[in-house]
Amino acid sequence: MSMRLSRSPVKPGSTVNARTLTAVAGDEVAVPDPDRLVHLQLRRFAGCPVCNLHLRSVTRRHGEIEAAGVREVVVFHSPAEELSPHTTDLPFAVVADPTRRLYREFGVERSPRALLSPRAWGPIVRAVLSGVREVARGREHLPSTSPHGGRLGLPADFLIAPGGRVLAAKYGEHVYDQWLVDELLELAARTPRTPRTNPAAR
Repeated sequence: MSMRLSRSPVKPGSTVNARTLTAVAGDEVAVPDPDRLVHLQLRRFAGCPVCNLHLRSVTRRHGEIEAAGVREVVVFHSPAEELSPHTTDLPFAVVADPTRRLYREFGVERSPRALLSPRAWGPIVRAVLSGVREVARGREHLPSTSPHGGRLGLPADFLIAPGGRVLAAKYGEHVYDQWLVDELLELAARTPRTPRTNPAAR
């Protein structure tokens, strides 16, 4: 049975209200960003093996993502103290949202199909095996045995223009249903780049 939250899904053409989020590392993150596209990812819980598998691909290609004019902002429904040990090596902003305020605002669901969809089983197995190797190497930490917010969260992706307009959105149908890096770069390439204004050149 699906457990939909109260807010309707955000669609391309919707406008996101400006806000400042605080990353786990303490930095302030403007969404929307005045100069860049924002790829806002709403993930699951701290240490989620499937989330880690995906974020490794984002980390490997972060230079390409930045060169495309995109800022990564990744949100988890875990408290900052639970999330912090899992974020030290990530090159992008990670935000804790334990009250699920952003999840409600963007209409992101929790559902048993997050884990029960057959399309999720292969990625789950790969993520667990890969996660075990990374933990053994000291590169990652095990998740909590009972993570804050539970294990039934679904991921979601949003590409947000500097003015707050949502250019694209994806609501995952299972735990590993998100934009691949190539898909993100393709979406960014369709968006006209707005050069930053140099006050000294005026």
